Amino acid sequence: MQVLLDALLAAWQLIISGDPDLYTIIGLTLRVTGSALFFAVLFGLPLGVVLGLRNREMKLGCLTPLINTGMGLPPVVAGLLVFILLSNQGVLGNLQWLFTPKAMIVAQTFIAWPLVVGLSMTAIRNVDDQLALQLRSLGATRWQLAMALVQEARLGIMAAIIAAFGRIIAEVGAVILVGGNIAGETRVLTTAIVLETRKGEFGLALALGIILLLLALLANIGLHRLQGAE
Repeated sequence: MQVLLDALLAAWQLIISGDPDLYTIIGLTLRVTGSALFFAVLFGLPLGVVLGLRNREMKLGCLTPLINTGMGLPPVVAGLLVFILLSNQGVLGNLQWLFTPKAMIVAQTFIAWPLVVGLSMTAIRNVDDQLALQLRSLGATRWQLAMALVQEARLGIMAAIIAAFGRIIAEVGAVILVGGNIAGETRVLTTAIVLETRKGEFGLALALGIILLLLALLANIGLHRLQGAE
């Protein structure tokens, strides 16, 4: 209990003191996670909507199990794949992104993308069939039908985005592999927690963990407020 109280005190002191190292870590965490989430939504949401619409009309065969498997992809495996691609011997090695925030963004996009696709597909698929029938009877085009179903499934789609954010902001294996946990360059909250724990600085590690939990909590509060506004 005393350790937890010390961690809470340490977290508060770090926040109010304006510690530059802490805010650098928080800023990089949000930048990497936010960028990865943006690309995952940009490339994943349209695909999820299309697959959800098609799945309402016909079964997608083995495609759905593949997407579901991707949703459970171990982060360290995603990191390994990105590491191989960006290494000197990899096909993208000449980009020289390894051990930079760009590599971390790529790895986290790999992790978040299947979640956005799979959960948004499920949200579209679970919209009441009667709505689609009514819209078709009124002469709605496929585009109008798609937009109406997206509107109806917006909370499920938002939940997909929040779930993807929650997974990648707490991810550690991939970002350590491709980022290297370099102070001031690629150190984010999760990798800083690992480092401080190895050093025996349990109070600081817990403080960083509390800040990480607060960021995840804020994201979930945002989703809750959106749901309450409906």
